[in-house]
Amino acid sequence: MRRSFRGQIALLTSLPLLLALPFAQAQTAPAADTSVASPADIPASAGTTAAPASTGSSPDQVDLDDIRNFSRVYEVVKQAYVEKVDDKTLMKAAITGMLSGLDPHSEYLDKDGLAQLNEDTTGQYSGLGIEVLQDDGALRIVSPIDDTPASRAGIQAGDTIVKIDGTVINSENIDDMYAKLRGKPGSKIDLTIVHAKSDKLIDLHLVRETIAVSSVKVRELEPGYAYIRISQFQDDTAGDLDKKLGELIKKNGPQKGAVLDLRNNPGGLLTAAVAVSDDFLDSGVIVSTRGRLQDSNMSFSAHPGDLLNGASMVVLTNNGTASAAEIVSGALKDNHRALLMGQRTFGKGVVQTVLPLDADHAVKITTARYYTPNGTSIQAEGIKPDIALADLTVKKADSPASLISSESDLPNHLANENATTGDDINNDGSADDAKLATGDYALSQALNVLKGIALGHATSSRR
Repeated sequence: MRRSFRGQIALLTSLPLLLALPFAQAQTAPAADTSVASPADIPASAGTTAAPASTGSSPDQVDLDDIRNFSRVYEVVKQAYVEKVDDKTLMKAAITGMLSGLDPHSEYLDKDGLAQLNEDTTGQYSGLGIEVLQDDGALRIVSPIDDTPASRAGIQAGDTIVKIDGTVINSENIDDMYAKLRGKPGSKIDLTIVHAKSDKLIDLHLVRETIAVSSVKVRELEPGYAYIRISQFQDDTAGDLDKKLGELIKKNGPQKGAVLDLRNNPGGLLTAAVAVSDDFLDSGVIVSTRGRLQDSNMSFSAHPGDLLNGASMVVLTNNGTASAAEIVSGALKDNHRALLMGQRTFGKGVVQTVLPLDADHAVKITTARYYTPNGTSIQAEGIKPDIALADLTVKKADSPASLISSESDLPNHLANENATTGDDINNDGSADDAKLATGDYALSQALNVLKGIALGHATSSRR
């Protein structure tokens, strides 16, 4: 059913690595093609071995004054900076600054950076399991990854890391502090964090682990209603989804509806997002990308074959739903395949490509904007949910104990002539509903919406 499309994906991943990631630095490991560091694997047309040659003068061409200014600044730094700086360090800083000045997602990768990238593409690393954004001299948590030291410690999207091992984080040491988040498995690290909209400092004592993220989890919320959690978009995410959802349907039968949970999903591979979208669509545009280079202009369409056979879907989103996760959200919303429920998404609507310069250096640079099937760019805007939900938690209401809660508790009540002996009339599912609502309010609301849609379909079919 997906064989021909998977072939397209295989071809795409042999091109420069297309990343739909929200941040230039991340503590998770999106799976990808590990060949990105090899310039021989990148088509020359993508401009990976050298910068494009100038074809003539242009109004914004660098003139001699610009070159002189750069040289003067370079010499001033070398002569007057408080500490001696070597030429290699200065050149690297100049290149890094040039890229970081473009946008938050472009960066220069030296040998160490490429080694880190190759480590990331294996899907395993040693750390805490958090997506981190450098923001005005602070380290902010974008999202914790499921079942990692960070998530188990209660770290939440929107938290700020204030200290690492007792050292206050500031704009001058932020790079070093960021690097300390990773380390050998079993090594300890102390974090001081602040939750969003709070001024209370929380000290956490964590132990780094080898993080091997399984990006897909599938289970039944209750008979006939599937729960699909995708934590990030890796190279094997679509195949994992096909396998796990297929096993659930084989075991429990066709589903009446499904919740696709993309909350706090920071993104990942563009091609994985396209493949997952295609898993729930029979036709229609999934996403298109547009950039200055011809190779950046692409459009992806769905193929026949819906894993849920048209069963109703609700997609859960929040402010941590970013990039590749927004591609899936937009594809399912614009094609009227699913209702979006929750909060407005992050709004990262640009794609990065990893372009090797040589065996030891590469550039991760923003090469395209992406557009939802309706032709909408979500860059810095996000996707508005169809049903908005505040970030709430609920608790079971306190109620006094009662010996009489129904007619059946009254003395000398008339029996129901059709009742089945031994049935518990209080076993109406409300206890399970309360447990889900207090544990995950948004998920309980999504399930209620699916049940309402299913009842509506059943009523219409009886007419």
